[in-house]
Amino acid sequence: MEVTLIKLAYLVAAVLFIFGLKFMAHPRTAVRGNRLGATGMGLAIVAGLVQVGAFPQHHYGFIVAGCLLGAAGGLYLAMSVQMTSMPQLVALFNGLGGLASVFVAGGALALGTTLTWDAVLASGISGLIGAVTFSGSLLAAAKLQELPAFRQPIRVPFRHVISLTTSAVLILCITLMTTGHGDNWLYVPITLLALVLGFLLVNPIGGADMPVVIALFNSYSGLAATATGFVINNDVLIISGSLVGASGLILTKLMCKAMNRSLVNVLFGVMEAGAGGEDVDEIYANVRSTTADDVAMILGSAQRVVVVPGYGLAVAQAQHAVRDLGNLLEAADISVQYAIHPVAGRMPGHMNVLLAEADIDYDKLKEMEHINPTMETVDVAIVIGANDVVNPVALTDPNSPIAGMPIVEVGKARTVIVIKRSLSPGFAGIPNPLFAADNTLMLFGDGQDAVLEIVSALKENS
Repeated sequence: MEVTLIKLAYLVAAVLFIFGLKFMAHPRTAVRGNRLGATGMGLAIVAGLVQVGAFPQHHYGFIVAGCLLGAAGGLYLAMSVQMTSMPQLVALFNGLGGLASVFVAGGALALGTTLTWDAVLASGISGLIGAVTFSGSLLAAAKLQELPAFRQPIRVPFRHVISLTTSAVLILCITLMTTGHGDNWLYVPITLLALVLGFLLVNPIGGADMPVVIALFNSYSGLAATATGFVINNDVLIISGSLVGASGLILTKLMCKAMNRSLVNVLFGVMEAGAGGEDVDEIYANVRSTTADDVAMILGSAQRVVVVPGYGLAVAQAQHAVRDLGNLLEAADISVQYAIHPVAGRMPGHMNVLLAEADIDYDKLKEMEHINPTMETVDVAIVIGANDVVNPVALTDPNSPIAGMPIVEVGKARTVIVIKRSLSPGFAGIPNPLFAADNTLMLFGDGQDAVLEIVSALKENS
């Protein structure tokens, strides 16, 4: 009877995961999806605790202590981490998920019980994917945090040779362990070599491709969990890991399409962060600055305005000020839309979440492919903290680190207002000729303060 109830609980948890994932596909139902997923996970944890009740009591205590510690850590992070740091947090969680799979699979091998060949194979795969996910995700988080030591790729001589050799040795170790020609101790070098491989894979990838990396490692953490589920014969772990793995792969494919990237090129190509020798002073020779009062006058005569949010908006926490600006313009019968680049910010959907937080109508958020064909009819395009996603170099310079990446073509608008602290480059590390275009005006300053000044000027002129 108890076994039946546990199986039923796992089944219900799996159903909640599926519906939670479905609801998270749309911002209007995303909160409900999160709650369903959390409920399913809570149910799975309780069922798991009941299932291990047959083990010695001290094991039970360790598990409960781990659950409480994890819950406390999750609650603290949820309450303290700012939205601007969410990409780093997601990368960290991906890494910890991979590390958990490494420990669980390793623990199953360390018990000394006889495992079938497929369980041993699954443990090797879990160690490989989990360790790659852990080291790669930590490095991605460090890059996203722009830590000085990781801002530029670390030079590794013969990187491709080392990566291929490491991969070959990993396959050999897993094969030997699975076929019984080796011992379970091979799990240790498998995990250590996989940690090295994770670093080698992510190290050369530039900041502009970090959204793809985050999506991919999200998938990896799910695949590692699935493999671990086969090791310990846990159905809900297999199902939940498969869901995460499949959805992560779909998201990765969408991100690659949005950036015109091949996944293979992202993983194994070198993305240089430098400007390639361009004369920045020459590029920015004709930059023109403006004031909030002047911007208000320009907006006052506009009929259609498009706002392009970027990471700078997130840093400045300007989403509420942007909402107020939009409401004020709409009250004056001016059409306002928001052009969302799929990789604006530091993770997929970053801008969507920020604007939804400010209660901006989701119907006003337009994807890049929908807004670009009509950009020539836009009177004013307001770029707030975006850089690489509006950089025309992506379309004109085949040697650029962002070459081929689709951009929001704001340069086609009649007037472009760029709100930015300075002329500093974006995450890709290259200058942006848009800032010096004939139809561009630069409003230098903090994103939130600048938008609020525009709002005040509009109210004074009304």
